[in-house]
Amino acid sequence: MQKAIVSLKSALFSCIVLSSSVLPVLAQTPAKPKLVVGIVVDQMCYEYLYRYQAKFSRQGFVKLMNKGTHCRNTQYNYVPTFTGPGHASIYTGTTPVNHGIVANDWYDRSLHKSVNCVGDTTVQTVGSTSTGGLCSPKNLKAHTITDQLKLTYPASKVIAVSIKDRSAILPGGHLSDGSYWFDYATGNFITSTFYQPALPAWVSDFNARKQADSYLQQTWNTLYDISTYSESGPDDTPYEILMPGKTSPVFPYDLKAMSNGTPNYGLFTSTPFANTFLTDFALSALGSEQLGRGKETDFLCISYSTPDIVGHAFGPYSVEMEDVYLRLDLELGRLVRQLEQQVGKDNFVLFLTADHAVVPVPQYLTDQQLPGGYIFLTPLMENLKTKAAAHFGADFVITEENNNIYFDRDLIQSRGIDLLEAQEYVQAEIRTWTGVKHVYTARELETTSADNAWRDMVGRGYRYAESGDVLFLTEPGYLTKGTDTERAHRGTSHGSSFNYDTHVPLIWYGGMIPKQEIIRRVNITDITATLVYLLNVQKPNATTGEPILELFRSK
Repeated sequence: MQKAIVSLKSALFSCIVLSSSVLPVLAQTPAKPKLVVGIVVDQMCYEYLYRYQAKFSRQGFVKLMNKGTHCRNTQYNYVPTFTGPGHASIYTGTTPVNHGIVANDWYDRSLHKSVNCVGDTTVQTVGSTSTGGLCSPKNLKAHTITDQLKLTYPASKVIAVSIKDRSAILPGGHLSDGSYWFDYATGNFITSTFYQPALPAWVSDFNARKQADSYLQQTWNTLYDISTYSESGPDDTPYEILMPGKTSPVFPYDLKAMSNGTPNYGLFTSTPFANTFLTDFALSALGSEQLGRGKETDFLCISYSTPDIVGHAFGPYSVEMEDVYLRLDLELGRLVRQLEQQVGKDNFVLFLTADHAVVPVPQYLTDQQLPGGYIFLTPLMENLKTKAAAHFGADFVITEENNNIYFDRDLIQSRGIDLLEAQEYVQAEIRTWTGVKHVYTARELETTSADNAWRDMVGRGYRYAESGDVLFLTEPGYLTKGTDTERAHRGTSHGSSFNYDTHVPLIWYGGMIPKQEIIRRVNITDITATLVYLLNVQKPNATTGEPILELFRSK
């Protein structure tokens, strides 16, 4: 009997040893970081990390890639891939169907107009007399990881900064200690009364320097000799939008001459100087708010908007875009250096990702004999409205926005029209449009459970109140435009379900982060799910992502 007990114990011990050799070795729960820094680059293709790498410094992107955890197969798992939904999904850990930000703007049926995803007329601008501060996170239906941090540890500070309003507001969440964005009327950083009644002294002091005005007196030229920009196409191409005062889309850009005597802050944000400006402001926040120096973990959210502004105008193969990223690399190096000096190398965790990527200019694709093109919606929508009105006896098709067709539901109900019949009629018409891949009715998205990747991505981005009655996806390489003009064939955009829009970088860096590459798929919603276990907080209320377990292995 004793031998049997000994044999049983030996067998159990062998099983435990064998099991532990198969399971991933997880480190003991480390101390929380003193500071988390979330960096979102607006419109960054994954391939930029490699295409421009030879010209990058060793202190920015390359340092993060080589010394941190690089998730190389990070994807958006819904459409539309826009800035508002992207930032909301990163910080809530869920998709638009749950967090409510279905686009940057959408048609509000009750107001009979398009609304900004962070627009709020019940608040006032702080720091300016403009309307640029009439914003808040009121449309965000879920908690962010920054909200959860503040709920769990009220002494934690959350600061969020960006050029775009939505890119500061959505990451900071509802409980932000300060969310600040750029005011195109004054060139200053502003906020709204949702957060505070007046700007802190450090923000007012920063604004008093009038740095944007100083940059508008300068010239944007390439960082290196333009002949070395072999990673991009020629400087002068027919695929790029002309900036104010320019007759061709080429370097240099003399901002003083282009401003024509009046500060053009829109022009300023279209240059890499705006990235430097934002880094300066983020570093002012780091020092002035004493981030990373308190008892609890603080959170600094930084979103670089200029790559998106430049990318829309010039496209992903332009010299302008390459120069923006070479200069952004230097800004990241400066930011990381200051974090290591002020907070300590082992005391912070940083993640860097993007809110979406971008499609190459469709005209460029077609000129290269590649699939792509345009869907010119103005004539198509006019014809659709006419045919639907004739068929049903009521003009119920209101508008198109973000590939959503909105109906006047009150009119449909008052005329006794069957809503599903109207949706299916419009669906059938849109299927005939050249360049359309799939068309879905709202009823399908609400009632059908299908293991179909395209339909599921649309479903995760759909909400009954904010979305349309019929939604469509374009074929790869296509963009929707209003009318067929020469300008319509220049510049590009994003928002689709295809890899050129959904595949983005994700890098983690800091004292607690192991050096490794992860090739398996990671969803953008997994970022917040991972932060939960770095911050020791409850999962935010609607988070659906899963933690990246590899980050918790022993270094």
